[in-house]
Amino acid sequence: MITAQEWQCLVPGQPARFALRARELSAPGPMQVLVRVEATSVNPIDAKRATGHGQRLLALKGAARWPLVLGNDLVGHVLAAGPGASFKPGDRVWGQVPSGRWGAHASHVIADAALLRLAPSTHGAADLAVLPYTFTTLWLALRSVGLGPHNAAGKRVLVHGASGGLGQLALQQLSLWGAQVTAVCSTPHVQACTELGAATVWDRTQRPLSALPAHHDASFNFAHWPDEGHLISRLRPGALGHATTVHPLLGSFDALGWWRGGWQAWRAWSAMRQQCVVAGGPGTRYAWTIFRPDGAALDALAAWLHERPGQPLPIGVQVPLAHADQAFAHVAGQRPGRAVITLD
Repeated sequence: MITAQEWQCLVPGQPARFALRARELSAPGPMQVLVRVEATSVNPIDAKRATGHGQRLLALKGAARWPLVLGNDLVGHVLAAGPGASFKPGDRVWGQVPSGRWGAHASHVIADAALLRLAPSTHGAADLAVLPYTFTTLWLALRSVGLGPHNAAGKRVLVHGASGGLGQLALQQLSLWGAQVTAVCSTPHVQACTELGAATVWDRTQRPLSALPAHHDASFNFAHWPDEGHLISRLRPGALGHATTVHPLLGSFDALGWWRGGWQAWRAWSAMRQQCVVAGGPGTRYAWTIFRPDGAALDALAAWLHERPGQPLPIGVQVPLAHADQAFAHVAGQRPGRAVITLD
């Protein structure tokens, strides 16, 4: 048994009520490891979940019972390994935990060994801690439209929300694959998007999305749901497809309940799916991306880190676990840079 210090969300709300509390952890089971956490991150979904967002659907996974510990990303050292786990005590690892009741915002975590990878010496704990959730979400979005290293070269790809975490990783990954990326962002971020690999930068504060050329092979919405239809209309005939991470699925169930919420979400998805067919043809895909742990995405991230040893995402705030409320405020306030929680 070991005592973990956890940043627990006691009551959701605006603001949510948090407290640093101790909880006893049992020994890791088969294919599990006990990790002493060096760093973890606060993603936008954590700040939203702290308000109660998504609790109706997340309750199906036991992820809406309070108190709960948020967070999916972690970097740390293995203290103990259960039977069959491929790690040994002392290994430095990075990875993710599913969106359940007991997340990664803690001093110690019991993690699935299949969702951990050995940490490269080229990256610090904070730099690694901001990547697994975001990269996995991006990977799922790319895969959902059939875009990957085998076919991205020369493809025209539209990325809305290019200055956010997902967008920044998308620019770097797609440019590495040889895609011709059009980044949609606001004026202050034009230069940064160019430096991250965008072939073209579309300043949405200066020109409307409807003026974009309709010649894109794939498009991604990481910014605003109301822009969904405009982005889809910028696909060319025969396009691969469009994926979004800002869909109204969780919110529909929260606001309207199971039946009405499900109906509303299906109507929204169906309407946009039909727009994809109109713009690109019957073979054009349409997807709402929802995070889930994915071993293939972690493998791809491990390879990507090997190719790009620098700092993939800028960090805006770094605080100890006892002051994790500052990291949540940073994210909720949409301040620049990622939010990291560090532990001694």
